Amino acid sequence: MIHEVIEIDIDYSKLGINHDGNKATITTYIKDMFPDYQNKFYRPFVIICPGGGYEHHSPREAEAIAIKMLDMGYNAAILRYSLMPNTFPCQLYEAAYAVDYIRKHATQWDINPGRIIMAGFSAGGHVAGCLGTLYNNPIMDDFLKLMQLNNDDIKPNGLMLGYPVITSGDKAHLLSFERLLQDKVTDKDILKLVSVECNVTPDAPPAFIWHTFTDNSVPVENSLMLASAYKKANVNFELHIFPSGAHGLGLGTKETDTKDCKHYCPEVSAWTSLFNTWLNNLAFI
Repeated sequence: MIHEVIEIDIDYSKLGINHDGNKATITTYIKDMFPDYQNKFYRPFVIICPGGGYEHHSPREAEAIAIKMLDMGYNAAILRYSLMPNTFPCQLYEAAYAVDYIRKHATQWDINPGRIIMAGFSAGGHVAGCLGTLYNNPIMDDFLKLMQLNNDDIKPNGLMLGYPVITSGDKAHLLSFERLLQDKVTDKDILKLVSVECNVTPDAPPAFIWHTFTDNSVPVENSLMLASAYKKANVNFELHIFPSGAHGLGLGTKETDTKDCKHYCPEVSAWTSLFNTWLNNLAFI
């Protein structure tokens, strides 16, 4: 297995961004191939963005998810994007960097470059959702010029969003946006730019979305708003609303439970098999 930590190298100063210097990273989980024993094939790749409200990276939404993706036959990586005090659009650019980096290594790592999925949970779902809807927005222009890339280089082929932070409006998880935007949190134009449902166009990648009805941290309306925007833009999506379960369930299994046992919800664990079916059928959409 190729299991290494890769530092993301972006000169934020050339983009006019103040940054604390803590490097965002990509941690890879890439299976070995055995060409002497099997025919060569190319796996889908899932880039995982843990949640944590832009304050930390939830460990329960990181390696356990990556290992589950390996079990389903995919390669994976964990994107540990910039946290507060670093503000938007650092995280957007880091997600774009990750997609391009993985795609550039597709042949070397036996990856299908047309099946790179950005997966995010809670605030990590916001990072993934922003890239999926802003990869061809003018906010990317300076980054693309600096990195000598084009929009297609950084476009994910699909999104997997678990109980995602989506809207900056009435049903917002306010702490996430306060940490992400800080002194710009009252700027209406920026708030609209980071409200994922406001930026869905027919060019957005297909999405697999899941949430629980009883989520008391990030209201289920976040996923419903995004699904509605996808429908309006006529972009394919799959949405699952489970009737009960706390926020931050991860896999929903004992593997991602907490000491208080509030994050063990076996009926929700079905999302992984549903996602697996969705991704396997993605080429036919």
